[in-house]
Amino acid sequence: MATYAKSGVNLNLYNKLIKKIKPIVDKTTKEEVISETGLFSALFDFSKLSKQYDHPVLVSSTDGVGTKLLIAQEIDKHDTIGIDLVAMCVNDLLTQGATPLFFLDYFAAGKLKENILLSVMESIAEGCRQARTALVGGETAEMPDMYSVGRYDLAGFVVGVVDKNAILPNCSAMEQGDYIVGLKSSGIHSNGFSLVRNIFKDLGINYNSLSPWNNKLWAEILLEPTKIYVDSLLPIMHLLKGIAHITGGGLSDNIARILPDGFFADIDYTSWQWPEIFLWLQDTGKVTKSEMLRTFNCGIGMVLIISPKNLQSLEICFSDQKAMKIIGKINKL
Repeated sequence: MATYAKSGVNLNLYNKLIKKIKPIVDKTTKEEVISETGLFSALFDFSKLSKQYDHPVLVSSTDGVGTKLLIAQEIDKHDTIGIDLVAMCVNDLLTQGATPLFFLDYFAAGKLKENILLSVMESIAEGCRQARTALVGGETAEMPDMYSVGRYDLAGFVVGVVDKNAILPNCSAMEQGDYIVGLKSSGIHSNGFSLVRNIFKDLGINYNSLSPWNNKLWAEILLEPTKIYVDSLLPIMHLLKGIAHITGGGLSDNIARILPDGFFADIDYTSWQWPEIFLWLQDTGKVTKSEMLRTFNCGIGMVLIISPKNLQSLEICFSDQKAMKIIGKINKL
């Protein structure tokens, strides 16, 4: 007799896991979340916040983690990959000047494994706590034949809010001579891992071996979570003219996306020290500098556009001066 379970979908395990996920999700809740975890959809009472905005505009973003997931799955370490998922979505949201409100996730696997799912969900919840946003729900799918055993995929979705008169980038306010300020990344973040994996494969390097410069496991270096910039950026949004999240395309492509026609980013690529991981990838992997700058963040996770008159105010907001660096200026073509 044919059954769903014999086809590879275990509803009993699914229902058991949903019950275990509920307390993880509930730890991120806010008073504006007025629905229970586990319903068909989630409710967020925006009226509790709307008075803080003259003309509130909702902002949304969705993203994934790319092939960084394959490294996590290969070494069976899943306790940070959810932070990456939240970071990739929320950091994109911040570029419009928005404050994140709530987050949803999508987890799909060929076969659900309790320890993996719960570890991933704990890390997503940790990312939401860092982003000061509520994890309000999501989807968990068991999809035999779509994914091989031990493989899973992740996607994230975030909604935020910004006042209409504070939406970034403010291209009309950008002028020649505005500073380009780089904010330090926490590592590779979540872009360029197809190239990283190819380099490691070609060189026959095991992820559980030690790096040559700090005796850390490669796995620890490569799976360092993407930095979430909520606490760094929300207090200074009023000082900024634009924000670029340095993801796929690197510095060369992503800054151009927020500049008005007729302007370009005049970057001094010697103004900051590349972290060791990028120097190693460039040297050992025989990657050209231009390819590095177009593939990786090379140590700069976010870029800010700011008027020279606001630079001192910005510096005051960063207690760690090593966390930010002037890396160039805007100039006319």
